[in-house]
Amino acid sequence: MAQYQITVDGEVLHQLFRGDEGMAKLLESVVNQVLHAQVTEQLKAAPFERSEERLGYRNGYRAREMKTRVGTLELRVPRVRSGSFSTELFERYQRSEQALLLAMMEMVINGVSTRKVRRITEELCGTSFSKSTVSELCKALDPIVREWNERSLEAVAYPFVIVDALQLKIRKGGRVIPQSAVLAVGVNAEGYREVLGLMIGDSESEASWSEFFTWLKQRGLTGVDLVVSDHHGGLVNAIRRHFQGASWQRCQVHLMRNVLDAAPAHCQHSLKAKIRLMFNAPDMETARRLLDDILSEYGSRAPKAVACLEAGFEDAMAVMALPECYRRRLRSTNGLERLNREVRRRERVIGIFPNVASALRLLGALLMEQDEEWTTGRCYLRMDEYWQWKKAKDEASGEKTTSEGDQAA
Repeated sequence: MAQYQITVDGEVLHQLFRGDEGMAKLLESVVNQVLHAQVTEQLKAAPFERSEERLGYRNGYRAREMKTRVGTLELRVPRVRSGSFSTELFERYQRSEQALLLAMMEMVINGVSTRKVRRITEELCGTSFSKSTVSELCKALDPIVREWNERSLEAVAYPFVIVDALQLKIRKGGRVIPQSAVLAVGVNAEGYREVLGLMIGDSESEASWSEFFTWLKQRGLTGVDLVVSDHHGGLVNAIRRHFQGASWQRCQVHLMRNVLDAAPAHCQHSLKAKIRLMFNAPDMETARRLLDDILSEYGSRAPKAVACLEAGFEDAMAVMALPECYRRRLRSTNGLERLNREVRRRERVIGIFPNVASALRLLGALLMEQDEEWTTGRCYLRMDEYWQWKKAKDEASGEKTTSEGDQAA
């Protein structure tokens, strides 16, 4: 743990014994000295010090307020010319600030009285906020979420895209109406996941999904090679319409559920094991042989289940065309389902949104946090092998096209 030498001004010490404001002034002085010591530690040089170990130069300060239980602190956060000044001092404060903001959003949405808002915020951070202040804080999130949700996607290609929807309850025209929040997650050319966008519509119809995909493409979504989703009729039709040339991977987990729901209870366990073995086959030849075994063994015992499996086999095994190292994570929508569960956990607190704007505000803020964590965290997929595979595939396709053209001539 770092240790710093702190000096206390006599006037500040005198104020400490005159009332509550003295504690805030003392804490403010201490924190500012800690920030000064930390920037010196980061740059490896004091102000105006000539040193061969110096890693950068100071560039003034920026003012920042921090609300605490003893009052509001006026801090002077150091700035550096190259890079940025990093400190762990504000991490806990930032988490508390986000939690406070989310709590106030939930209180406003649920119609909590001004008196209760004041009491809760006083307990959280030692200060109170009026209802109008809370409302303005919530509205301040709208342009931030909108800018992120409408950002350009033209910088890189997104070979893999996973799409799904969440069902919400939103109040419209005095009635509570079910709405669908459709969202897409993409794996970019470098192998990092990104939340591509969120849109709220009346249903999961083909028209709604087409509007969503058109919006993504207008923002620059390109290079899609594989789209992963469940077997919703309108969604599948929209994918085939807007991503011609890309493969559609039917979620294997959803197909498994559909097959087992159609199978008699007495053979569900053994059938599940057989299907799982088929999904984990090393190649399509082995997978088809295992499918034939399932059809012959369960054809008379579970005809509806077998028919469902046979009809969905090719779409559920589209991922087999990719190198083996990519199949496990792209054969289902499980990664997006986990994100949905996290969003649902927060959304469940509200229950019914008062309007579409409030739903976009909360869901967008949550997705922004997850998107930042993904893009700054560990790489999701190593893409070197994919690009080599794609290059070889494109070259083979070009040679085949040229050969066919020569024969026609």
